[in-house]
Amino acid sequence: MTNKDNLGSNPPETEAFDMDLTKAKGLWENIRVFISELLDIRGDTDRESTVAAITKDISFKGHNAWILIFSIFVASIGLNVGSAAVVIGAMLISPLMGPIVGIGLAVAINDVRMLKRSFINLGVMVLLSVLTATIYFFISPIKIYTPEIEARTYPTILDVLVAIFGGLALIVAKTKKGTIASVIFGVAIATALMPPLCTVGYGLANGNMKFASGALYLFSINAVFIALSTFLVSKLLGFPLVKYANQQKRRRIAQIATAIAIIVMIPSVILFINLLRKQVFISTAEEYLSKVIKYQGTETIKYEEDFKKREIEVYLIGNVVPSKTIEIWKESLDNYDALKGSKLIIHQGTNESGDISLLSSQVKSGILEDLYLKNQEVIENKDSQISFLENELLKYKQGDFSFDEISRELKINYQEVENLTYANTISTNFEKTDTIPTFNVTWSSKIKNTDKITEGKKIQQWLTFRLKLDTLTVRSLN
Repeated sequence: MTNKDNLGSNPPETEAFDMDLTKAKGLWENIRVFISELLDIRGDTDRESTVAAITKDISFKGHNAWILIFSIFVASIGLNVGSAAVVIGAMLISPLMGPIVGIGLAVAINDVRMLKRSFINLGVMVLLSVLTATIYFFISPIKIYTPEIEARTYPTILDVLVAIFGGLALIVAKTKKGTIASVIFGVAIATALMPPLCTVGYGLANGNMKFASGALYLFSINAVFIALSTFLVSKLLGFPLVKYANQQKRRRIAQIATAIAIIVMIPSVILFINLLRKQVFISTAEEYLSKVIKYQGTETIKYEEDFKKREIEVYLIGNVVPSKTIEIWKESLDNYDALKGSKLIIHQGTNESGDISLLSSQVKSGILEDLYLKNQEVIENKDSQISFLENELLKYKQGDFSFDEISRELKINYQEVENLTYANTISTNFEKTDTIPTFNVTWSSKIKNTDKITEGKKIQQWLTFRLKLDTLTVRSLN
């Protein structure tokens, strides 16, 4: 082989590199195709059936109305007794999703008629739900709010995230050919539209407007993000726009739909960012408190974070923390990005003697409130046990029978008896003590003494058999 031939061919190293590059490109292409097939839902989307199904679910009449009423009652009961399981069971049968999903789809496809129907039915749904919950909580004897109710009085970033991903899961499930009932029911649980509406009813029934307004705000946030999720997925999947004969009308409707989408999206994004910042502030403050606020002989009994004022208040008990240490704590705030510019306020409840009488009334009330909430369930269990024991004691005292029933039966069988009394007689021979059920009988003056003795024995035999007692005494008082 000549030098010229060697110059015209590729070196072995270059050929190996090219082969590796080709293999890498092939592998990457296979991975790309696999991921595309794994996550692509456009090919399995039934747009016409989805629009038809959502349109059908918007209507809120007949069966749907009654199902909503009953499910609201069930959810209200669950909130009233603090049972999450009952609330989840109510959400499984609740038809709340239809109008909200309808709003999102109507905006996405420029369907004004669907949008009007969805808004009207949503208003009916909210009114009917709140009215039902208000009636229940008005007649309910349990007026105290439970943690389940309190948790539905203010929105958090968790509620927003649940609404977003729940709404996405719902619309994706609806667009698939066929039905994914389990996913739809799961979303009904996750988005949690019913408990806020029930809490609105609780607030109205008990005159607590703060609870009512907070719960209505939470419901509105959930509804907005579910509708927004429906809008985005419908746009991404290319749902066809509704066609209008009038080109100018179609353009105007498209502009209205776009304006509505922008009006909903901008406040929603701002709300999401604010709630996210608040949640980051709270979680960072808790991390800061657990790592930094430490001093030997001192315990943190309570702390509060105020995101709006950018303040962290800490209530301490035990040894007094020196001012230098507190200054170091304050300087440490700058080590946390989310807490920069925040103010640390330290309340020390005692002096070095450990006297807790110096605690402010606010702190004392806060401690008592925390103790009450933590021990509420324990107290309720104790009350149930006391009630059970009282009933058992009453049965023991009465001999575990109804005196009223016995007296009526005795009067039917023995007309000559004018009065009957009962008591447990305790007797002792100083070696053994017995409790003997004793019935005292007062007879009519018309009956003879010999008959009193005979009838008295019969009564004693009958009562012994009737009450299944080994020993009892019947005495004639005249």
